[in-house]
Amino acid sequence: MKTYTFFVENLKCGGCVKTISKAINKFSSVQNLSVDAENSKITVELDGVDNQLEHIKRALFKIGYPEMGSSNNMFTEAKSYVSCAIGRMGI
Repeated sequence: MKTYTFFVENLKCGGCVKTISKAINKFSSVQNLSVDAENSKITVELDGVDNQLEHIKRALFKIGYPEMGSSNNMFTEAKSYVSCAIGRMGI
């Protein structure tokens, strides 16, 4: 099992945390997950699947939470607002 920590853009609140957690927990290799909205930090433990981290980052990008320092723009920021609202509503 390996632990990875990375930072994402647009992570603002509990709604974002719920959406991100739901998206990441869909991956069967995820054993433990921590999403820290205050520091925009995600820590995930993956069980033996090397390429899963890149798949997780790609999934987060698609819902508006790109990795810090990558391509964040108005489009991804807008997607994060929608994802956040969905997380707040519990959908």
